[in-house]
Amino acid sequence: MDVAVNLYEHFEPHRDILFFKVGAHGLISFHGRNYNIKKRLSAEQRALLTEDPAFFRLASDCYVNVDKITEIASDQLIFGDRSSTSKCLPVSKRKQQLIKQRMQERSQFAARV
Repeated sequence: MDVAVNLYEHFEPHRDILFFKVGAHGLISFHGRNYNIKKRLSAEQRALLTEDPAFFRLASDCYVNVDKITEIASDQLIFGDRSSTSKCLPVSKRKQQLIKQRMQERSQFAARV
């Protein structure tokens, strides 16, 4: 139980989150590898998160962590290996191209740093 409380209180979106969904009244649903966490954020915190270049706006309410995408296949973003427990999100062809471009930009930036 202590681990769950620690994860809830001290998770780092860039490191821990695969994607998040923005809900009503500042409620954000963070999706990790094997958990979901709902937190209420202030407008400033929400703006910082949604404008962060590590996250790509997949839908009006859904942002994906570009660094956590392991594969794009069969019109899906795949996080982790291709096992039955990996999380997947549907993605259009247009968004696939934009995400691939963002992934390439981020990898080039990481190589320079």
